[in-house]
Amino acid sequence: MKLTKLGHACWRLEKDGRTLVIDPGAFSGEGLLDGADAVLITHEHFDHVDVNLFKDASPDLEVYTCQAVADQLGQVPAKVRVVTQGDAFDTAGFHVRAVGEWHAHNLPDVLPVQNVGFFVDDEVFYPGDALTPPGAEVPTLLVPTNAPWLRAADTILYLRYVRPARAYSTHDGLVNEIGSKLIDNWLGMEADKQKADFRRVPVGESVEIS
Repeated sequence: MKLTKLGHACWRLEKDGRTLVIDPGAFSGEGLLDGADAVLITHEHFDHVDVNLFKDASPDLEVYTCQAVADQLGQVPAKVRVVTQGDAFDTAGFHVRAVGEWHAHNLPDVLPVQNVGFFVDDEVFYPGDALTPPGAEVPTLLVPTNAPWLRAADTILYLRYVRPARAYSTHDGLVNEIGSKLIDNWLGMEADKQKADFRRVPVGESVEIS
């Protein structure tokens, strides 16, 4: 499987000539849906879903997401399907399980929105904007490293709880060059402790996993 960081919180997964895109949001650049056979969307925040991208989508494009996002995509031509915690489905040649229900707590007076994470092929777990326990061994974790709701210590403790073989930084589009170096340092130090591959994949670059 090939993973490509498209920007901020958006990733492209490719296998056997098929393409799956996760969280194509407004901070992630252009051409996010190019060649996509299916899309997974964790929650309704605009940095994870840009509704305008779907207005001219192919009617064959499959989109799996929570109810709140499905409501926003109600008029698009794509096939939009609602999934919740515990659901499993096959799309674009990938097997996917839905894990989690709610976004992490953010502002004190704002209730969490729906958030569903995705475990793809029992290989790649993407929790969205949450630190959801995956409930299974995770070979590859796409781990949030910067957000208004997140501390660096939370990221490290999550890595220690999940203990993946590989973890790649996501949700990091708001940091500048200095912040990126800090993320690199934190992930590098924890990778050394766990004897694992934890790092930030630059936008546009890919990694191959098996």
